Amino acid sequence: MPLPNLDSVESVLAIVVVFGALVFFHELGHFLLAKRAGILCREFALGMGPKIFSVKRGETEYTLRLLPIGGMVRMAGEDPEMDMLQPNMEIAIERDAVGKVTHFLLDGAQSGGSARAITGTVLRYDLEEALTVTMEVDGEQRNFSIHPQAQLVKDGREVQIAPLNRQFKGKSVSQRFWAIFAGPAANFLLAFVLFVALGLSYGVPNDAPLIGEVKAGGPAAAAGLLKGDKVLSIEGTRVETWQQVVEIVSKSPNKELTFEIEREGQVSKVPLKVTSDENNIGKIMVTQSLTSAPGEALKYGVTSTYKFTVMILKGLGMLFTGGVGLDDLSGPVGIFKMTGEFAQQGMAVLMQWAAVLSINLGLFNLLPLPALDGGRLAFLAVEALRGRPIDPQKEGMVHFLGFAFLMLLILVVTWNDLQRLFA
Repeated sequence: MPLPNLDSVESVLAIVVVFGALVFFHELGHFLLAKRAGILCREFALGMGPKIFSVKRGETEYTLRLLPIGGMVRMAGEDPEMDMLQPNMEIAIERDAVGKVTHFLLDGAQSGGSARAITGTVLRYDLEEALTVTMEVDGEQRNFSIHPQAQLVKDGREVQIAPLNRQFKGKSVSQRFWAIFAGPAANFLLAFVLFVALGLSYGVPNDAPLIGEVKAGGPAAAAGLLKGDKVLSIEGTRVETWQQVVEIVSKSPNKELTFEIEREGQVSKVPLKVTSDENNIGKIMVTQSLTSAPGEALKYGVTSTYKFTVMILKGLGMLFTGGVGLDDLSGPVGIFKMTGEFAQQGMAVLMQWAAVLSINLGLFNLLPLPALDGGRLAFLAVEALRGRPIDPQKEGMVHFLGFAFLMLLILVVTWNDLQRLFA
């Protein structure tokens, strides 16, 4: 199988935009619900690996990373930043006008010339609940209150402290649940929006008995039917939906039917000789009409999202029951390839493919597997049932093993993709 034409600017741009949008909206869901719960979000990242761009706005650093294979929202309580401050460290502190510590200068007595800077040795501290630090200053123990948004400063880098009420673990089960669930939910919402946009831009099948495109040389064209004709009845049987037209025609191969049609307010009867295909199903060589009505586009968004969700769930079920094997799965390489190919077929096809991928991403993340959103939701469900959280170290180990398994799975399906590409 030949490689896709990735020299095409359209194909490369399509891959970047589609995968960037899927990851962006997934992480945006996590981010918005975490912020709503009051969780300190340290970083909103697109991609993995080394940073290639970053900018800080408010409390959050927005970064673009080298490898375009995912993203993350790094929430307070999920990182080791607080380990920067240790007992017995020689530091300087800066305070605000009311005496609360606003900066811990961990490089030593670099006070920056502030009149409120104090240098000493850290004896003990509480950055989560009491927000206090005890230091030995000039041979005397002194206690200081800490501002809830105080900064730890080391090597020119500032890291905001996170009191327990700003950490992920400090929130209620329901708040944590929605912060996690919002990622996959955003993917379903994105799919719905894409399907609605498709309907508004390109039209969706109209259930009314209206003639769409009429193929030249076909029975309908020979009988004089035109695009926009409304079918009122066939052989005296009144029709009100396009499906009724299809059913009558498909059951009448090689028969002559009388169509009663309405065109520009005028009603007439048109005799039409139905042909048949290789399966002896009647055909008149017309297409269903399309509509871009907002109501129909919204309905199309709902039904399409539901239809593809059910279809993908059935596929996942076949994977667990043995109906589909690992050899049938595609990984990032295969998906990149298909995205480039669909981009060559036009914007409508690419939009539908992006919507299906978004549903795939949402469903995959909801699987109750360690390291996925579904796995974290499963731990929250256990916590809710037992009334207390699972040991963080044990949960972390389970997620680590799950992540290792997922990486192995990605390697396997990537190998499958490469074999297909060069077969």
